[in-house]
Amino acid sequence: MYEGKVGLVYGSDTGATEAVAHLLARQCPWDNMELCEVSQVNHRFFERNDVLILGASTWYTGDLQSDWQAYFPKFKTLDLSGKMVALYGLGDQFNYDDYFVDALGILARAVLDSGGELMGHWPTKGYCFSESQGLMECCQRFYGLALDEDNQPERTEERIAQWTAQLQTELRERTTISRPLAS
Repeated sequence: MYEGKVGLVYGSDTGATEAVAHLLARQCPWDNMELCEVSQVNHRFFERNDVLILGASTWYTGDLQSDWQAYFPKFKTLDLSGKMVALYGLGDQFNYDDYFVDALGILARAVLDSGGELMGHWPTKGYCFSESQGLMECCQRFYGLALDEDNQPERTEERIAQWTAQLQTELRERTTISRPLAS
């Protein structure tokens, strides 16, 4: 099991992204997880946590949630070198099918530009949308976990369980690879 410090940051206007954050915290096996709402976060939070989980919903025509939007200029100045970052995003794949989970892509590009390493990519199977900035260019996968609390709330717990298991595996593999071999 991963023993480093894990920080989960979320922004939530309606409470859905916050509810998912708390569900993630309950399902994640790490006792050392720190939860923080993005409007309360500061640069020290990012410094003291080795792994970051960032959650945001997409609003209107591809905008970040309001607290993320307000913090975003500061977020883009962080040095995330050496940090493993997982993303989760909420969106509405039917009413906003041209902007489904765009927040994932917005955050992903900022993380990569800041030197962070993304993990927890998620398949597009089981979703119905037209376009998304949340899609990776190389493949038909999202940058992180995509959730639709408006149209598929019954799938959220199962998706979170699968994603947290995936994160555990990825962290185990990455920390095993990065350890020096004993001589």
